Parts: sequence; structure tokens; C-alpha cells
Amino acid sequence: MTSGERRLSERLEQKLEDDYLCWYDVPLGPQQRQPDFVVFHPARGFVVLEVKDWKLDSIRSIDRASVELLTALGIKRVSNPMSQARVYALEVVDALERDPALRNPVDTPYAGRLIMPYGFGVVLSSITRKQFEATDLGQVLEPHKVICQDEMTDSADAEDFQSRIWGMFSHVFACKLSLPQIERVRWHLFPELRVSSGQGQFGLFDGPGHKTLEIPDLIKVMDIQQEMLARSLGDGHRVIHGVAGSGKTMILGYRCLYLARALRKPILVLCFNVTLAARLRELLAERGAAEQVSVCSFHEWCRDMLRTYHANIPRNSGGYAAYTAELVAQTIASVERGQIPRGQYGAVMIDEGHDFEPEWFQLVVQMVDPNSNSVLVLYDDAQSIYKQEKQRKFSFASVGIQAQGRTTILKLNYRNTLEILSVAKAFADELLNPQESDDDGAPIVAPESAGRRGPLPELVQCKDDWAEARFIVERIRDEVAQGRALSDIAVLVQHMSDHRPLITRLEECGIPYLCADSQSRKRALFESAPSVKIVTVYSSKGLEFGATFIPRLDAYGVTHDKIDADARLLYVGMTRATQRLVMLHQAEGGMVGRVRESINGVSDALAA
Repeated sequence: MTSGERRLSERLEQKLEDDYLCWYDVPLGPQQRQPDFVVFHPARGFVVLEVKDWKLDSIRSIDRASVELLTALGIKRVSNPMSQARVYALEVVDALERDPALRNPVDTPYAGRLIMPYGFGVVLSSITRKQFEATDLGQVLEPHKVICQDEMTDSADAEDFQSRIWGMFSHVFACKLSLPQIERVRWHLFPELRVSSGQGQFGLFDGPGHKTLEIPDLIKVMDIQQEMLARSLGDGHRVIHGVAGSGKTMILGYRCLYLARALRKPILVLCFNVTLAARLRELLAERGAAEQVSVCSFHEWCRDMLRTYHANIPRNSGGYAAYTAELVAQTIASVERGQIPRGQYGAVMIDEGHDFEPEWFQLVVQMVDPNSNSVLVLYDDAQSIYKQEKQRKFSFASVGIQAQGRTTILKLNYRNTLEILSVAKAFADELLNPQESDDDGAPIVAPESAGRRGPLPELVQCKDDWAEARFIVERIRDEVAQGRALSDIAVLVQHMSDHRPLITRLEECGIPYLCADSQSRKRALFESAPSVKIVTVYSSKGLEFGATFIPRLDAYGVTHDKIDADARLLYVGMTRATQRLVMLHQAEGGMVGRVRESINGVSDALAA
């Protein structure tokens, strides 16, 4: 910001109430114009402001089209800022008037016109009102559309300041936009906020340059907190603690596309889950970021580093756990002796940070270029299903992540319906007891519902594995008959050995499926034609599906030492479902009673 822009931003924050929305230097509309400020109020309309720090003696000449300025480099000709602001405002009007929901109805005096007033103006941050009136500037800059230096001081009266802004309107009339209309305004003005309405996208935004052929009936955009967070991450190390379904991955995707345009060095995105990494890679590639953004699981990245820099790659002969541990140890050793260079990436982003070991963070932080120093960690300790409680206690500073004062907590869950989230919350109540921590720790955050409604989760008893398989396949056929895509359906199993009856039944009915029963198949899970996904609950982390089935519920928590771990695992599985959740069991053991109590409790509460 220039000094004048900074002062104006401070005044907007000080002098306007909380129901205003203000954007600074944000690409606006299909032409991606960047006005200095857009100020919006749902009961007043919007105004576009251009800020100039010009001193009076630097203006050599001015007309309605352009200005001649005396600069350190000589005479410079620029556009008249009032003309600039007017063009931006009219572009906004043109974009909004295309939406029937933002036009006056046909049976009103102003049929087809925008339902809200608008205005535009100029802020002269280094010229007083007295100086302005002593010149002929008022002939080309309408005085009532100008805010001068002495009218935007810290001591300026808030009411006078607001009056000057709303005095920039040519026409003033009453309006009161609803929340859906406000979201439609944001959807049109800032296309990069648009959330994909496709299935299984975990809310990843449409992205800049996305060509929308028609305006959808249901507009979905980032909420205000998500937008503020995505836009204001800035440089340095950042940590986002977010509940399941709060939009963490969407913000990561937004940040990837933004940094891909801004940084020279590549961007590294690391996950624990191979399947999530593959899905993220595919979605970012669809948005043109494949060359600049590298997405992989942590262990894949370690292996790639060792191979690229001709370091010793361990043999996979002692089991997967021993192999991955040696893989990490070799990578750390190769970095310490300088064989693998540090600072390779302009930014490093870590999804599923709750499943990372402390030494993994220490290794990865060294990979970011000190000049950009951009590190983002997404974290939800409630979804930590790989580590014991004693292993999760560490500070971010102790592993090289300097994010004190730059952490954010996202509590609202947008993925799940109220019914699904309420059952999952009730089931995992003891695990989700909110736990405070200092700014450098890892708190447990309880999710809050965004209020989206749907059917209550189901608990169904079947005789055996074959009966469960028949039931699931019949319900899959019902979902498809009602228009659900096959790829928006998942069966989450505890162990891959559990799925043979299901596969047999799917094949008998000719229903395509993909089974994530190997590393290569996990990576390719979303690359082929539409198909039902069969994955372990572990591999489902970070993904979402419209219809989710969890069989053999009675096999979870059968031994005392596994109750908490399996409850955490089932919580993750339940929160994969965006619309319909069906859980099945054969006996009354395991987690069945606990799930039944949760469903009945939520049912009673919602009926009250």
C-alpha cells in the first residue's frame, strides 16, 4: 500500500461498522480489474474508490480523461482517477445486472435495473479541501465525489466520514440485500471465491479463469472468514487449525494458485495420505497449476528426493513401517550432509499436519527458500488417527515453524449436513472436548455446523458379509437412479480384506468400482471413468463423498486398548459423507451401541 492507501484502510476499519465489507486491490469481475478499494454495504450498495497520493504542485495539468504529473523521472501521463473509478463501477454494474436475482422485477418502475445503488470517487490523501477549492480541480473531479486529506484523519467524525462516502452516489434509494444476494454479489465480483458445485471436490474453488457459461441457481462462495484468511496469509509461517470440512484444503488450493502466479520457484504440497495427494494433484492440474505446484505424499517426496540426488534408497524388505522410517532417516541424513539441497521451493504447504511426526516438520521447513519463507500448515488434532496421544504433544516452534501470532482457527463445518455432523460429534464427544493451547500448540477444536440439512444417518443390521454387500449395492443403485454420480459414492472399509463379497456383488450387477488396495491404485483412484470407490477409512482422510457406506461397525473397538483409536477412526469416516451416511453391522458388539445412542439422541433433539 501507498501511505495514502494505508491511511484510508485504517479509516475504513475505524469509521465503518462491522456490517460493511471492504476489499483492497483485489482483481474484480471478468476483466480482473484492480480498483484500490471496493466498499459494500447490504443496505446501501457499493462504491469504488481510487486513492492518489499526489501533491498539488505535482499536477501539471488535468482534464476528464488524463492527468500530467511531474515525477522524479519527468512528466508522466496517467488516467484521470475519477474516470478510472467510473469505468470500474460500471463494469461491476454490468456484471451484476446479468443476474436476474440482482435485478428489479419486471413489474416495478425500474425493471431490469440493479437492485442496489452504486457510486465511485477519488481520495486525494495529500491535498486538503482548502487546497482543492483554491484550484479548478473541481471542474474535472466532482467535489462531492472527492475525499481530501483533512477529511480522513484519525480525529474525523465517523458519521461525517461515512456521509462523504455515500455522498458519491448519483442516485440513492432503499435496498436491503438478503444473505443469498450478498453471496451472489461476491460470486460475480470475485470469481476466485467461487466454490465448485461438482461432486467430490471437497469445496475446491472454481479458480481464476474458470469459464462459467451460465449463472447457477445455487451460488457457493468462500465465507468471509475463509476469504479473509486466503487473501491475507502473506509471507512467513502460518498454521490453520480447522475442523473436518471447514475448508482447509480449499484455502490451500487458493493459496497454491495465487503463489503459482507470484513465485519463481516451485511450490511443494505434502500430505500423509497418498489418495488425498493424488486427488489434490488432479484438481490443481485441472486449474493449470501442474507445472508450478508439486503435490505428493510425504514418503513419496522423500523417495523422489533420494532418487533425484542419487542418495541411498533403502530396500523395502523389512515391512512397510521399517521401510518408510528408513526412507525418512536417509532423507534427513542426505540433507544434513548437503547432498540434498535446502531452499528448493518458493513455498511449502502441509495438509494433514496432524499426522506428521516432529522430525518430518523439521526436515520440510528447511526446503523453503528463505527469501520467500512461505510455510502453511493445516492441522486438526481430532483427525489424528496414526499417532498415540503422547506423541502429539509438541510445539510448532520446536520443529522450526515460527507461526506465533499467525495462527487461525476454523470451527464451522461446511462439508457435512447438520444431521451427519451432529451424530459424528455425539459419537466422538469425549475425543472432541475442546482443549485450549497457547498460540504455538495444537488445540483440539470442536466443530460447529453451518446448518445444511439432510437425512439422518442410518444404522442397518445385516446377517453376514454377503447380506451387507447386497444391501450396499441395492442402495448404490438407488442413489444412481436418483442422479448421483458413481464417483460420488464410497464404501469405507476397516481392512481391505473385508471387501471381497462387496466386489463380487458389484461385478454381478455390472457396477464399475475402483479399489484402493495398493499404492498405485490409490494414486489412480480418480483418474479413470466414473466408479464407486472402495477405500479404507485411513485412505479416505481428506476426501469427501455424497453417499458414504461404512460396513462391519461391530468390528471397531472390540478390544479395550483400541476403543479410542477406533472411535477417532470412525469419526473421520463419518465426516467423509456430505449428504448421506449409512453404517452397517452384523452383531451388537464393538461401536454399534455407541453409534445407535448417538443417532437416537440427535433424532430426539432435532424432533424437539
